[in-house]
Amino acid sequence: MRMFSKLAAVVLGVIAIGLIGGGGYLAALGGSLYYLLTGLAYLLGAALIWRGNPRGGWLIALVGVLTVPWALWEVGLDFWGLFPRLLAPFLIAAVALLLSWANQPRPRSPWAPAGALLFAALFAGGFDLAFVPHGVVRPDASVTYATSSQPAGGDPNWLAYGRTNAGDRFGPFDQINRTNVGKLETAWTYRTGDSGPGIDQNTPLQIDDLVYSCSRNGRIAALDADSGTVRWAYDSKAKSPFWQRCRGLGYHKDTAATGGACTQRLIYTSIDARMIALDARTGQLCDGFGEHGTVALSQGMGEVKPGFYFQTSAPLIARNLVIVGGWVVDNQMRGEPSGVIRAFDVHSGALVWAWDLANPAITRDPPPGGTYTRGTPNMWTTASFDDALGLVYLPLGNATPDYFGVGRPPNSDDYNASLVALDVATGRERWRFRTVNHDIWDYDLPSQPALIDIPDGKGGVTKAVLQTTKRGQLFLLDRTNGQPVADVAEKPAPQTGAVPEETLAKTQPYSVGMPTIGAERLTEQTSWGITMFDQLYCRIDFRRLRYDGDFTPIGLTPAIQQPGNTGGFNWGSVSIDAANSRVFMNDIRIPSVFYLVKRENYAEATRHLKSDGTGHGPSPQAGTPYGMVTGVWLSPLGIPCNQPPFGTITAVDLKTRKVAWQTPAGTAAPTGLALTMGMPTYAGTMTTAGGLVFFAGYQDFYLRAYDAETGKELWKHELPIGASATPMTYVSPATGRQYVVISVGGAAYSRHIGDYVIAFALPK
Repeated sequence: MRMFSKLAAVVLGVIAIGLIGGGGYLAALGGSLYYLLTGLAYLLGAALIWRGNPRGGWLIALVGVLTVPWALWEVGLDFWGLFPRLLAPFLIAAVALLLSWANQPRPRSPWAPAGALLFAALFAGGFDLAFVPHGVVRPDASVTYATSSQPAGGDPNWLAYGRTNAGDRFGPFDQINRTNVGKLETAWTYRTGDSGPGIDQNTPLQIDDLVYSCSRNGRIAALDADSGTVRWAYDSKAKSPFWQRCRGLGYHKDTAATGGACTQRLIYTSIDARMIALDARTGQLCDGFGEHGTVALSQGMGEVKPGFYFQTSAPLIARNLVIVGGWVVDNQMRGEPSGVIRAFDVHSGALVWAWDLANPAITRDPPPGGTYTRGTPNMWTTASFDDALGLVYLPLGNATPDYFGVGRPPNSDDYNASLVALDVATGRERWRFRTVNHDIWDYDLPSQPALIDIPDGKGGVTKAVLQTTKRGQLFLLDRTNGQPVADVAEKPAPQTGAVPEETLAKTQPYSVGMPTIGAERLTEQTSWGITMFDQLYCRIDFRRLRYDGDFTPIGLTPAIQQPGNTGGFNWGSVSIDAANSRVFMNDIRIPSVFYLVKRENYAEATRHLKSDGTGHGPSPQAGTPYGMVTGVWLSPLGIPCNQPPFGTITAVDLKTRKVAWQTPAGTAAPTGLALTMGMPTYAGTMTTAGGLVFFAGYQDFYLRAYDAETGKELWKHELPIGASATPMTYVSPATGRQYVVISVGGAAYSRHIGDYVIAFALPK
C-alpha cells in the first residue's frame, strides 16, 4: 500500500504541475485563478501523501469540497458545465482519502473511508447522469397544439425535395401516429451499390407506386413502393473530385398528355454539371431534352476547372421550368464560375431565362464571346416556389472568396447572404432581403426557404417565408414583398481586428421578433472540455484568441467565429405543421477558429495543415493579398471547446414566436459512450399529420421519432451506420400502408459509410 501511495503521489504531483503551469498561464492572461490554486494544493497534498501523512488526503478532499461553490458560481446548475469541473476533483478526492486511511496506523478512523465513499458516490452519480438528457425545454401552458388531420384533397405523393415546392416536409398521413409509432419495424431495404466516395444525403421522391432514389455519385433507381424491388436503374457515371452527393431529384408530369415516353420525367443535376432527363416509368433518357437527354450546365460559364462548379442540391421544377443554381468551390481564387441562376424548359432543355445579379442586362445567354459574371454570389441549396404568386425564392450564398470582401464583382454586397424573389416567367427580381451586411464570414443562406401561411390575428393569414441561417437567426418575411413579419433590428457590429484594406459593416441585422437558436455569446466560463484538464486548455485558448462576439472580423490573428461557418442551421431546412403554425428544425453549435495569412507567408504557414480543396480548411484565395485558414475550435481530445449541447432538435411556435420545445440531438455513441450532450446535426426533420417528427441526422446511428407536441422521444431504431439525409413518408396506393424512408449512407464526417435506403412501416 505504501508503494501504491507513492505512485499515486507521483501521478498527483504530475497533475499538480500541469495545473500550476496551465493555471498560471491562464491567470497571467486574466483568467480564473482556480486551476493555479488547485494545482498548488494538489502539489502540497502529493508531498504529504508521499510522506505517508494522512493530512494529504484531507487537503485534497477540501479542494473537492471548495470546488463545488466555485463551479456553481461559474455555471449555476448547468449539468454539462458542472461535469468537467466536479467529476475529476471528486474522483481524485476519493482516491486520496482512501490512501490516507490505508496509511493510518491501526486502529483507523472511519471518517476517511466514509469521505472516500461519498466522493466516489458523487462521481458515479454525476457520470451516470451524463446518460440522461439535460437542458430539455418542454411546452408551457401558453403553447397550444391540436393533432393535425390530413388535409382534404391535394396530391399525396412526395413530389419534390421538400415534398412540395413550399419546402414543408410534411406527410399528411396519420396511419403512423403517436400511439403506435413504437411498433415501427423495417419493411424493406435497398442497397444502391454506391459505397463512395462522398456522403449519401438523398431524400427520395415517391410518385404513385414508385420510390425514386439517387446515390451520392448519381446512381438513380426506381423502387417498388411496397417491396423496395428495383423496377429500373440508371447510372449517370457522374464524377467529382469532392462533394460527391445527390440531395434530391426533380419531377415533372405533363398533365395534358395521355401517354408516350417521358410524359413523367425525372431531372437529375449532377456533380459534374450535367442536367439529365429520364423517363420516370422506364429510366430511359428523354431524347428530346438537350442533346439526347442531357444539358451541359457549363454552357456560358467560361472556364470551369474540375470541381469548381456543379450541383449538389435538388433542382426546382416550377411550372414547365427547371430552375438551377450551383455549388461554386469556396475560397480558392477570385473569378471563380458565376453564381448565375438559370431556368430551362423542362421538355426541351432549352434555356428560357438567366439571372446574372451583376449584369441584369443578361436575360438569357451571355454576350457573344462572353460569360456570365464570374465570382458572383451563388445558390448551392434548393429554391422554393409559390405558384399563386408566381415567385421563386432563392437563398443566396457569398461571392468568392468568402473571407475577403475587397474587389468583389458589382452588386455582390447587395446580394450576399440574401433571399431573393424572382418572377418565375421572366427571371426578373421582385424583391430581396439581406441577412448579413458585407459578409466576410461565409454565412451563406444554406437551406431551402419554407413557405407557410400563418394567422395574422385578424381572421386572415399572412403569406410568409421562413429562412434559416448559419447564424442561428430565423427570418420570417412576407413572401409577397420581402418585408419582415417578425421584427428585424440593426445592431452595432465589431469594428476592429480586420486587415487594413477591409471595410466592415457598422451594423448587422437581427431577427429580434423570432427566437435565436444556438448562437449564445461565448465566455471563458463556457469554454468546455470533457475533463478539467482539456477545459483548462480551452479556457487558455479562449483568452489567447481574438473574440468580440457576433461578427468578430477575420484578420491576421486567430479569432473565434461563433456561430461557425457550418452553422447554426445548415442545408436541412425545416419541416412544417401548418395546422399548428409550428416548425421543426435541427442545428449545429460548434464555433470555428479563422484567420488570414499574408500571401508571401501562406505556403509556409499552411505547410502542415490539411486541405481538402473545398474551401473549408486552409485555402489560398488566389488573386487577393491573403490566404485563409479555418477549422473547428477543438480541445486536444478533439472535443468542441464550447459547452454542450453541440446540436438540438427544436420546435418553434409561429403563433407565439417562441420555442415550444427543444431537446439535445442524440448522443456521442460513436465515441463508445452514449453521452446525451447533443451532437452536431445534418440534414433535416420531417413531420406528419400523426403528430410525429422524424430525424436521423445525428452522429449516433439512429432514426428517432418525437412527439410533435411535447418533444418527447417516442421511438428510435438503430441503423447499420449513421445517416445524413432527411426522411420522407408516403402511403402506398396499392396496399394503403404508410412508410417512412431514410437514406443511410453514413453520418457527416464519419468514417463509416454505406449504401442503404431503408423503409419502415407498422406490422402488417
